[in-house]
Amino acid sequence: MSEYQWRAVAAAATLLAYAAMCSAIFWRLRRRRRQDAATAAALAGDRDRPATLVLHASQTGQALALAWQTAGWLAEGGEPVRVLPLNAVGADDLRQARRALFIASTYGEGDPPDGASVFAESVMDSAHADAWPALHYAVLALGDRQYRHFCGFGRRLDDWLAARGAQPERARIEVDNADPAALAQWRQLVRRSPGGPDDATPETSAASASPKLAWRLAARELLNAGSAGAPVFLLSLVPRAGDSLPEWRSGDLARLHLQADPGRPRDYSIASLPAEGSLQLMVRQERHPDGQLGAASGLLGTLLPIGGEVQLQLRPHHGFRLQGNDDRPLVLIGNGTGLAGLRSHLRHCAASGRHGHWLMFGERNAQHDRLLGSEIDGWLQAGVLARMDWVFSRDQEERRYVQHRLLTAGDDLLRWLERGAAIYVCGSLQGMAQGVDAALRQIAGDDLVRELLRSGRYRRDVY
Repeated sequence: MSEYQWRAVAAAATLLAYAAMCSAIFWRLRRRRRQDAATAAALAGDRDRPATLVLHASQTGQALALAWQTAGWLAEGGEPVRVLPLNAVGADDLRQARRALFIASTYGEGDPPDGASVFAESVMDSAHADAWPALHYAVLALGDRQYRHFCGFGRRLDDWLAARGAQPERARIEVDNADPAALAQWRQLVRRSPGGPDDATPETSAASASPKLAWRLAARELLNAGSAGAPVFLLSLVPRAGDSLPEWRSGDLARLHLQADPGRPRDYSIASLPAEGSLQLMVRQERHPDGQLGAASGLLGTLLPIGGEVQLQLRPHHGFRLQGNDDRPLVLIGNGTGLAGLRSHLRHCAASGRHGHWLMFGERNAQHDRLLGSEIDGWLQAGVLARMDWVFSRDQEERRYVQHRLLTAGDDLLRWLERGAAIYVCGSLQGMAQGVDAALRQIAGDDLVRELLRSGRYRRDVY
């Protein structure tokens, strides 16, 4: 066989493999949507009885996962349930409700998460003076004591409900970093609710949607050789021999559990799809002022040998998935290792034949920090990306960041939004995400931003 024939055979094999991967992704998504619809219908139960509202305020998906688990416990006792994001609820809904269970995370320095920001502004911060003495409620506040305003939004929500005259079923339950004891108190409250089963058998936390598994490091690639910044690595991990590859969706997270520090797991955006055969992460190696490597990034970037194993737990990140935005043009904005979460979405789009998206990405210098540049060039050539804006902060005297580029592209962004585009932001909260949010509000106005949040067309995975 000639060299030309060999190349033709190889190209055909590649196309067949690509088609098989696309088909597998399509059917998996279709099956999941049917399952989600069936679950919601089953939980609704008897529509002639008032349903308990299970309301979630989520950023990374933990509150959402706990809301669905809570709804399952209630449904076991025959109680009809409606699961809703707080952004989908108005004052009238609470005035008419018999019972509401609130599961609220906190974002940044005590702020409401994206899943509740519209509710906080349009309902909690408005001049509603109604009293709701008929509403019985409970609040599960999720937080992390490493942050100054621990459970800040959950506490504010609880105080606000009490000021409206609503009746608390018990004192607010506060959860530090998915603490099992606090979650057990919530489980006991829900499962002992009227009509519910009175056992309190331990169950897996909703934050632990998949079990911890041993993953083997298959490859490690330095992406920014020569950079003045800290090294950024692309890691490929596979399950331990004999274990099957679990499923996840673009936008989901991998939680690293460290043996030396079991109380502080680290979350990383997944940069690949299951059909590709490995779980990929982008990790920037941190170094403390005393010269020591960061515990998690040092392990993944340097200390873990090829073939070494780590414990990972896959976490659905419902607030950053494409759900509802699969057929929309995407405006993807990020910096640094935030490219990981955006990459998974673009790989999904490439696999499913969805073209015409816009990526805006920021790093330090074009010479050394053009992360995954060849792959991004390929998306441009194939049409997956209709537009690519690289923003290198230190390639000019005055530092420029993605929020500055967004402001200069404001008219273009408005045209994309008029076409129905969805905005996804991934990367650092301080500086980038806050600056992008301010720029977006300056370009589109607060009312449109609220509508984008309410409809799920503005999603963030920030840290």
